[in-house]
Amino acid sequence: MKTHIQIKLFADLSAFTPPGADNFPIEAGITVRRLLEDIRVSAKKVRLVFINNVKGDLDSTLRGGERVGIFPPIGGG
Repeated sequence: MKTHIQIKLFADLSAFTPPGADNFPIEAGITVRRLLEDIRVSAKKVRLVFINNVKGDLDSTLRGGERVGIFPPIGGG
């Protein structure tokens, strides 16, 4: 069943933001890992995942209607 999510990619990953990221179509029940494959982002580039402002991970399941924030590793000094 098709449903939609909102995707926000931060920092260096923002270049991979897909068209229609505010209402991005997915199959209900996919994992964040599968979402990353669909938008051609390597899981190795992802450090943090937030789903509806709660920390998730690559194996978190998306059912539709979520806001998904994806962050790369960020360094600083």
